[in-house]
Amino acid sequence: MAKLKAKQETFDPDRGPLITPRFAVALALMALGIAWIAYYYIGVRPPDGLNAEGAPHKATGPGFMQDLKNWNYLIGFGLFFLGLIISANKATPLGRGRGVVVGMLGCFLLGLAWICVFYAIANQTDPSLPVFNDLGQKNLFVGVAFMAVGFAFATRWE
Repeated sequence: MAKLKAKQETFDPDRGPLITPRFAVALALMALGIAWIAYYYIGVRPPDGLNAEGAPHKATGPGFMQDLKNWNYLIGFGLFFLGLIISANKATPLGRGRGVVVGMLGCFLLGLAWICVFYAIANQTDPSLPVFNDLGQKNLFVGVAFMAVGFAFATRWE
């Protein structure tokens, strides 16, 4: 007769704590990266089109972010991906057990979806998807970066 497996507890002390300092830093970096991109896109970047005088709109917001222009996307995505890579450590819930598979497959599928969406809207004369319209061909780098982070999770898979 087969033995029944003991049900795994959510807060099993053998599996490690759910929230660790490393995981908190990873979450903070991911949130900061998303916030950086969102703030640049909504609050700093000049809107598309022309103003009432027929001239292009001017950028608003902090001067240092205006000077960085599209480098703001590199900073935002860099912070986000750094947070994901930090969360692949065994000291975090995503770096052990089933979390590794979730992180790995999630990153692979997000990368694939990002590239597929880019190719679907690439031939439009006026792509209106936020962030995608500014990045152009650099969208491929973002999709491949998601997949590269997926490989960081794959190295933790047992």
